[in-house]
Amino acid sequence: MNPDSSVLNGTVDIVNEGHLNGTAGDSSGTEEGKSFNMMPEVEMCQSVLPCHANHKGRLSAGQLLKWIDIIACLAAEKHAGLPCVTASIDDIQFEETVRVGQIINIKAKVNRAFNTSMEVGIRVVVQDVLTGVLKRVCVAYSTFVAKPVGTQKIRLKPVDCLTTAEDHLEYALASERRRLRLYNEDAFTKLMQDSHLLKANGKESSQISTERTRVQSIELVLPPHANHHGNTFGGQIMAWMENAATVAASRLYGTYPTLKSVDMFKFRGPSSVGDRLVFKAIVNNTFQKSLEVGVRVEAYDCEEWTQGKARHINSAFLIYNASSDKAHTQTFPSVKYTSKDGQRRYLAAIVRKRIRLARKHILSSKEEGPLSVPWDKSNQVYLSYNNVAALTVLAGKHGWEVNSSQPKIRVYMNEELDTLSVQVEMHVRVSSLQAFFLLSDLSLRPSWDRHYSSCEEVQVVNEDDKLYHITCPAVNKDKPRDFVVLMSRRQPCKEGDSYIVALRSVTVASVPPDPDYTRSEVLCAGFLISDASSATCKVSYYNQVTSGVLPYIAGNLAGWSKSMEETASSCIEFLENVTDQKICAF
Repeated sequence: MNPDSSVLNGTVDIVNEGHLNGTAGDSSGTEEGKSFNMMPEVEMCQSVLPCHANHKGRLSAGQLLKWIDIIACLAAEKHAGLPCVTASIDDIQFEETVRVGQIINIKAKVNRAFNTSMEVGIRVVVQDVLTGVLKRVCVAYSTFVAKPVGTQKIRLKPVDCLTTAEDHLEYALASERRRLRLYNEDAFTKLMQDSHLLKANGKESSQISTERTRVQSIELVLPPHANHHGNTFGGQIMAWMENAATVAASRLYGTYPTLKSVDMFKFRGPSSVGDRLVFKAIVNNTFQKSLEVGVRVEAYDCEEWTQGKARHINSAFLIYNASSDKAHTQTFPSVKYTSKDGQRRYLAAIVRKRIRLARKHILSSKEEGPLSVPWDKSNQVYLSYNNVAALTVLAGKHGWEVNSSQPKIRVYMNEELDTLSVQVEMHVRVSSLQAFFLLSDLSLRPSWDRHYSSCEEVQVVNEDDKLYHITCPAVNKDKPRDFVVLMSRRQPCKEGDSYIVALRSVTVASVPPDPDYTRSEVLCAGFLISDASSATCKVSYYNQVTSGVLPYIAGNLAGWSKSMEETASSCIEFLENVTDQKICAF
């Protein structure tokens, strides 16, 4: 087939690549081509025409979702050899705007088959016709199940030809993504049980009522809307959902915001030609730089329509950012709820954001460069200053949002340019000076922090700067990890300033990597301690999360663990119960 005609006509081709890399496939009879039948990849090329675009000349997100669902289904059916249906779609992050005249290239392949379901990975890139430059639009993961002829479930054949390092990585990560998928509802339920502790006072007069954004729209399913199985095409339903959600978001924002991501969701049930689909959309909550719109889809056949009996076939949550023509507007207006159900949706949006953020960073495979810097006498002043300054800057960032709350402890998160930071705020019944001395002695930390197996002093630089070697227990059957860090502490220069205990990784020749440990790094972490009263203080712990730190807080981020809150409780107990003798000894 002529590849140029494929692009112009929007056809679907099968190519022989075993990975998603945004380049054209080679169909020659090489050795690589022999693995084609076992590791099928399906490719679609589309020219973006005005009929695919919105009023701004940009590719409609709904149209892109339709193409993604088509290509994923074809890849699943190629592997299964049977008709397949979409069971769920993971979070989709839209990274690039696509405009009329550009070319969309979508590739899909089955990453892993489980007993009755399989994961399909989809990669979307856009190519500018004039420059030929390729940019990634999004990566998506769909779960498909084979559609049985009778009542018997289909047992899928395994994906057994992994030819590249990327194949092996995606195969391994598919299992982790499935674990998060299966745990999603349990994690949501667990976090919602504690949601009453979150800030939910959306009732101030200056805020906009979410009821103002409510949208209801109806569609009649016609034959062109059905897929090759006779059911309503899932991609078409997603496109209609995106339309309703965009209208709801625009009612709050006053113009059309940009769809940034789609939250993970499941297809709850099918619909067919002749059904009436009612789409109900409303803004659930706004955050500083984004808002969430919930969309519920109800289906009726003729009899159900007259009786008013709806079938709930789908719900989805779409996240919007401010559009570029309002770049000067840094935050969305706050919203208020006016009913018990509105309060539930308001809080649920906070919980979903936390889980979504966790999934994004847990499953991120981005590679970090070296974060530690060599330590020697010549740069000790610079490193110490930089250590303290970096923690001060991190603490002063805007955009911290509360993710969990309980008496005396609050956990905040901040995401900026794909960098995740956490803050744990503790209120302690001790003086700030006492807390400062205890927390700056890292050799005491294993007594209250279960993530520290040991902490040994490597070198005393001066009274306020020391080097430590820290070992941490193994997580998820990995090797235990170790860190070499510089601790820099500073007392306040003037009244009102905070005590500072800053940490960052350094490289020290006297502590080389140990083969029994995974050498890991801390970019920026530490404590800021300030007076709350004459006998109490506020201790705020910060950590700019790195790949070495993430395993120890991943469960907390995703909602199946309360490790940060438990560690904070241990820290408070330690600070409040330590003896005066230990202070003197320090």
